[in-house]
Amino acid sequence: MAPTSPTLPPAPRAFALLGRAVLALLALGLLGTCSDRPGALTQARQLGALIVATRNSPTAYFLGANGPEGPECDLATRFGKAIGVPVRFVLLPSAEAVLDAVATGRAHLGAAGLVITPQWQRTVAFSRPYQRVPLHVVYHQKSPRPAALAALAGRRVAVVSGTAHALALRALSGGVPDLYYAEVPSVDTLDLLDRVWDGELDATVADRNELALTHSYHPELRVAFDFPGMDELAWALPRGDPAIAARANGFLAWIENDMAALIRRYYTPDERFDNAGARTLVRDAQDRLPALREDFESSARESGEDWRLLAAIGYQESRWQPAVISATGVRGIMMLTADTAATYGVADRSDPTQSIRGGARFLAAIRQTIPARIPEPDRTWLALAAYNIGYGHVEDARVLAETAGKDPDSWQDVREFLQRLAQEPYYSRAKRGYARGWEAARFVDNVRSYLDVLNQIAPQATPPPKVRAPQRPAARPPSRRARRAG
Repeated sequence: MAPTSPTLPPAPRAFALLGRAVLALLALGLLGTCSDRPGALTQARQLGALIVATRNSPTAYFLGANGPEGPECDLATRFGKAIGVPVRFVLLPSAEAVLDAVATGRAHLGAAGLVITPQWQRTVAFSRPYQRVPLHVVYHQKSPRPAALAALAGRRVAVVSGTAHALALRALSGGVPDLYYAEVPSVDTLDLLDRVWDGELDATVADRNELALTHSYHPELRVAFDFPGMDELAWALPRGDPAIAARANGFLAWIENDMAALIRRYYTPDERFDNAGARTLVRDAQDRLPALREDFESSARESGEDWRLLAAIGYQESRWQPAVISATGVRGIMMLTADTAATYGVADRSDPTQSIRGGARFLAAIRQTIPARIPEPDRTWLALAAYNIGYGHVEDARVLAETAGKDPDSWQDVREFLQRLAQEPYYSRAKRGYARGWEAARFVDNVRSYLDVLNQIAPQATPPPKVRAPQRPAARPPSRRARRAG
């Protein structure tokens, strides 16, 4: 976890970065006109970076609380290490733009959740598939389930144009009378899934990964039936460049055994966000909390936080188990990353005393970034969200809330838009792009629930910290939006 998230470069800046890279190659004499052009690996080594075209998407590249992450980000970064050059990601606005960057030599590789299609194979070469994903017809559970393709006749159906989803539907729909569907350009499948959820569409086609990404915030979406065949996900490579094709294919074959862990990381819900019942918390408070309470209290005195708030965070993160390690590498009672631990003086994240002290310092530092005018308890809830997802994404949600005429200083209003950062119409307008905002919302909800229980079963035994437990004031100071309007 980190106090802030870096800023995603907007598309024009991304093109500018790519342009400077190409100019550097020209200066080195690496870009020829036709067959005399050096291969992508030679260019990357001369330039000192492998230029990877991608896009801001949960299936490719996005900014997490600790910096860039995503399935393609992880894979390409590891490939760069395997060939001995760092990776420079260039964010482009669409899959078509990624393919064009590879085809015209402005990127060495395209890694953007791309599906192999005959149309795209005329533009670029593809690596061996690194994942094969089944295709589903998806509908909303409140609607009658279409058990077969013929049941879609007369319903509102749409797919993303130019994709394997569209090709599959086109191939199967010819013999079904009255089956009409739209092929929608310039959207993402996740956007069409949102439209199915809100009732604008009756059904769409999505692969298993795409549907899994919506489960946490659209659990009402269901699989009607499967399409035959699979989506084959692969990297886009320059045509006529056997050297990079051989290295990419060799790397993807070598890493095949690690793919299951990567898929679990990005497409399986984090079990830490299951809300434990009050009875379980009371039992764990009796069995585990006594050994940790002094650490929570001493860290609270140092940081000015409520020890029960720190304990509630620790319970949400680890169930007060010091040896816990997540799939993303965070560990310990407060589930700190290596970078956050180093920043806040934690040498051993598995040591409960150090972990709790580091988590308390981290939370206190985040609290200082929250605008001073925001009253309690909203200030605390916003700080908790930032603890989980990074303050930059919380600020994006506040901006979206204010733009929509809501109160950017109200946790409930910000919570709504924090969850929407997982939806393309919203994250495309956010400074830092996509975020798993529903996880941050559930994190805050769970911590609040645990805090309520701890306030009842664990009365304050030592002098209170410098900052009292959150209390809602009688009147809310005017928000930034209200002051501007006045």
